[in-house]
Amino acid sequence: MRHARLIIVLAALAAASLGYVWYDEKASATRGAAEQGTNADALFAESSVAIITEEAAYFEGANGYFVRPEAEGEYPGVVMIHENRGLRPETRQAAEALAREGYLVLAVDLLGGVAEDQEGARALTANYVQARGVENMRAAAAFLRAKGATRMASLGWCFGGRQSLELAMSGEPLDATVVYYGGGMATSTEMLAPIRWPVLGIFGDQDRAIPVETVRTFEASLAELGVENEIHVYPGVGHAFANPSGMNYAPAETADAWAKTLEFLARTLK
Repeated sequence: MRHARLIIVLAALAAASLGYVWYDEKASATRGAAEQGTNADALFAESSVAIITEEAAYFEGANGYFVRPEAEGEYPGVVMIHENRGLRPETRQAAEALAREGYLVLAVDLLGGVAEDQEGARALTANYVQARGVENMRAAAAFLRAKGATRMASLGWCFGGRQSLELAMSGEPLDATVVYYGGGMATSTEMLAPIRWPVLGIFGDQDRAIPVETVRTFEASLAELGVENEIHVYPGVGHAFANPSGMNYAPAETADAWAKTLEFLARTLK
């Protein structure tokens, strides 16, 4: 029994280091595509704002999803970063919803494929090289600037939450950073020191990958560095609660977090 518990703990720590999504995989497999689509549709309500979408080869071996308002004009840019299951439909839908709010959005592809469950996600992330990932995201920012982006933010969930922070710490000049429960993310002042712009953090107090104590350390370090920050910890929800396709999906908290995200981006980028 003691040996079994040790294995579980070690597996949890390994998963947290890459921002793995914690939910019941067997139960998740029973969730129909129609239900997942309904959840996402309810969150990202349709808008009358017309958008243009295209597959974008912005980095060697990576094709992202570029979305922009159809109307000509100057718009800020957002590098959007997927969870550890790759550039899935729910991320594409989020990119479309954000573009309708007046942004140039490039949803990046850091893993070169998509997965339906955490076994597949582990296979996708097994050979992930962080330095290469940063190059990928910096190329995404350069792509958006070439398309006319006036200001720039990064936004990611889970694995992508950590990557959003990694981009911010890489020396890439940004104007805002959004982190949704970034597993294994940096929390020390030494690592966070390159950040000179506002940070929005979204977390759940039942998240086994990112305990509240870790979130508070992150918040305190940003404050010590003089970085403007908004950290929201939602009670009663766990990891990946904002993923419409996951078993931890919490619709009310997700809608509130998305509203806070839109307000934050509008205030910092527009």
